[in-house]
Amino acid sequence: MSFICGLQSAARNHVFFRFNSLSNWRKCNTLASTSQGCHQVQVNHIVNKYQGLGVNQCDRWTFLAGNFHFCRTFNNKRTGCLSSTKNKEIWMITSKCTAWNDSFSRQLLIKEVTAVPSLSVLHPLSPSPVRAIRNFHTSPRFQAAPVPLLLMILKPVQKLFAIIVGRGIRKWWQALPPNKKELFKQSIRKNKWKLFLGLSSCGLLFVVFYFTHLEVSPITGRSKLLLLGKEQFRLLSELEYEAYMEEFKNDMLTEKDARYLAVKEVLCRLIECNKDVPGISQINWIIHVVDSPIINAFVLPNGQMFVFSGLLNSVTDIDQLSFLLGHEIAHAVLGHAAEKAGMVHFLDFLGMIFLTMIWAICPRDSLALLGQWIQSKLQEYMFNRPYSRKLEAEADKIGLLLAAKACVDIRASSVFWQQMEFVDSLHGLPKMPEWSSTHPSHGNRVEHLDRLIPQALKIREMCNCPPLSKPDPRLLFKLSMEHFLEESEKEDLNITKKQKMDTLPIQKQEQIPLTYVVEKRTGS
Repeated sequence: MSFICGLQSAARNHVFFRFNSLSNWRKCNTLASTSQGCHQVQVNHIVNKYQGLGVNQCDRWTFLAGNFHFCRTFNNKRTGCLSSTKNKEIWMITSKCTAWNDSFSRQLLIKEVTAVPSLSVLHPLSPSPVRAIRNFHTSPRFQAAPVPLLLMILKPVQKLFAIIVGRGIRKWWQALPPNKKELFKQSIRKNKWKLFLGLSSCGLLFVVFYFTHLEVSPITGRSKLLLLGKEQFRLLSELEYEAYMEEFKNDMLTEKDARYLAVKEVLCRLIECNKDVPGISQINWIIHVVDSPIINAFVLPNGQMFVFSGLLNSVTDIDQLSFLLGHEIAHAVLGHAAEKAGMVHFLDFLGMIFLTMIWAICPRDSLALLGQWIQSKLQEYMFNRPYSRKLEAEADKIGLLLAAKACVDIRASSVFWQQMEFVDSLHGLPKMPEWSSTHPSHGNRVEHLDRLIPQALKIREMCNCPPLSKPDPRLLFKLSMEHFLEESEKEDLNITKKQKMDTLPIQKQEQIPLTYVVEKRTGS
């Protein structure tokens, strides 16, 4: 759940790791599925505490540390047929939907998993495009394409080059005598149209370069900038994969672990039900479950998906997990990592031009450093982070539609983010403004998903999914929170009364005159 950073930083860190100049590093791609401090609370206990609507205990899937409970809620799943048309942002559902061969019974399946879980806890799906690879291995060494590696390695040099050029221009101008400065200004005024034509030509080439590197997504119909080729980006993905496998090699769960089997079954279900979505069948999906309290999950462009056990402990049912994995699948299918890397390089190039101008115009180095800091912050908060939030919102939308085609209860998607918001408030974490984050706020995600749920429910119905019989989990969560707050207020009131009763005898004893106490003792 995110969380999500692009391939750029991870690939660069991996190169430095190869040269033994960086020993330990970690990338957090937060899904969205990330929470500060990695706090966890048994929200599932609170949600199911409210019994007014008669919620059955088998309607939830709970992950607990050291004691793993779950139940299967898939029922009469069918595969929907999703295809994109020329109309932007419109999903067309065809009437023919492939039957899902492996039907699931809606029964309670609770199993205590000890040190080595049994393979019969979850029945693996029949042949699927997901490979179960758990043994750590290192891919053979290969000669990476020079273009992406040069972009990663030389990026820090770009700023230094811009600073040196801009500062050199300033020093050169300051060293000119007044008469030569005047001659230079006259020459510029005399050839101003030639300069304008030259700058316009450079600008035109820049615009042509931008539009010739745009690619239209077959799923959303949105144009995106791609600067790296697919083969080059694949090599970067392999580098990043090796770095993560080296980092998490001691924390990987085995393929016999019930948590791994649960994630595998959900992922297989999502992929099988969305084979008609462009790009899903072409990716070789591989699951890695990391035993870590981090509430996070991320996927690499080559289909390597990393899910942390902290995320499994945070979801309350299988529907929430299905939506979160659909969110990660959407990131990979939509090519968000390549898109973000291309946009970052594009902005860095523009930033290098502005940085050169800043160091050339500012009269002192101190002012140039201040201007450089302002320019970097403006780029970060006005372009990089809003663009990252846009990609996260798009992954939420497509992930919700993928989950709808898998016949899960997509109404639980917004409940997960309400739970995360509740956990943060319960632990007293401050609310950070959305503009300072790379991910949308929990509240905005809830509103965004609630607006998309009616459309996703229509897609679910058109895919011949069984009707949703249980109550709306959003209503259950709301009623549960109200009940929880009422109980908390009663407990606080009882504690306050108890404290007053405890302090009452002390106050009475203080009011007894001291002479009475002395006379009482002498008399006895």
